[in-house]
Formats: sequence, C-alpha cells, structure tokens
Amino acid sequence: QVQLLESGGGLVQAGGSLRLSCAASGDTTCIFGVGWYRQAPGKERELVAATTAGGSTNYGDAVKGRFTISTDNPKNTLYLQMNGLKPEDTAVYYCNVREQCGTDAQSTSWGQGTQVTVSS
Repeated sequence: QVQLLESGGGLVQAGGSLRLSCAASGDTTCIFGVGWYRQAPGKERELVAATTAGGSTNYGDAVKGRFTISTDNPKNTLYLQMNGLKPEDTAVYYCNVREQCGTDAQSTSWGQGTQVTVSS
C-alpha cells in the first residue's frame, strides 16, 4: 500500500498563498487517482481537488479559480497551490490516492493531514 506524507501547511494572512506537497512512497504503480480533501472543525471532510491518470480534474466549488492541483510523476509528489486564501479555507488538508491493480478491489490511502490556518 502507498504511504503518503504531506507538508507545506501553516499560518498565512487572508489573500496569501501556500503550496502543499504530498510525497508518495511504496508501490505507486496501481494509482489511478489522486486528490486533496479538507476538514474544518465541526464539518465533514470535503473535496478540494482531484485528478485522475486519464486527465480529468475536479475542484470543489469553494476553491475553483483559486487552487490548482498538479503532480510531478517522476518524484511521486502531488501538489496543491492555494492562492487568494480566505479564513474559511482554514482546515486540515489531507492528500488521498486511489489504487486498483487489475481486477482487485479499489483501495484508498490517506495522508496524516497538514493544518492550514488563514487569518483575517
């Protein structure tokens, strides 16, 4: 199974930018989708951005036009560039990968999360 390690969170003022990274290790050959999710206190975890090996990309409505998901495949690293940050973006951000090898069942792995705090 893939192991994920996030970095790049922190405290930033409203209007600022951060870039989150998620490094994947282990056997990554069966990954077909990657993404970022976030969870604010008292709220459910929600999609931020996700992309698949086939090239389709989805963004949560709250971040469209401000956040960009990208991958560096040789480095097995996923990124989330966050611009125009707002206090409501404050949350723990998790990276996620989905895997499927052949006809095996799909599996999902999560990182440990990284805190993003946006001050007003």
